Amino acid sequence: MTDSPNDVTPDRLCKADALPPSDQHAQQYAAVRNAHETELLEDYVELIADLLEHQGEARSTDIAARMGVSQATVSKTVTRLKSLGLVSSKPYRSLFLTEKGEAMAAMSHQRHAIVLQFLRALGVSDRTARIDAEGMEHHVSQETLEIMQRYTREQGRRDA
Repeated sequence: MTDSPNDVTPDRLCKADALPPSDQHAQQYAAVRNAHETELLEDYVELIADLLEHQGEARSTDIAARMGVSQATVSKTVTRLKSLGLVSSKPYRSLFLTEKGEAMAAMSHQRHAIVLQFLRALGVSDRTARIDAEGMEHHVSQETLEIMQRYTREQGRRDA
């Protein structure tokens, strides 16, 4: 890969990019902290919705296997989801999303789809796009999502 005048490297960033005004910098970090607080919950709710749709049930063992965590970790997170009113369960039955949980899952699915389609439109391989979208979806603003969606639509028209 050759350097071009448009390559972004630390030595090519202007001082304002490297160290924005303190109020803007604080907003950036606050947005990241907020995204980190909700991303695990969103991932669980999204997975529960997928399991319900594709397997008819969402069992803790399936969640643990797909998330790559222990059943104890799932149990702890499910307890938190219940306390937040996102999921419900009955003894010896699988998990169910509440109305609030379904809304969160739908929003999370939409964000994920927009980021995934955008990355694919850029030419990112499917495997990498899936991995990257999983993390990015939680940290992208509504403004950026709308631009990603518009870019993807325009790319689709050009390719048609």
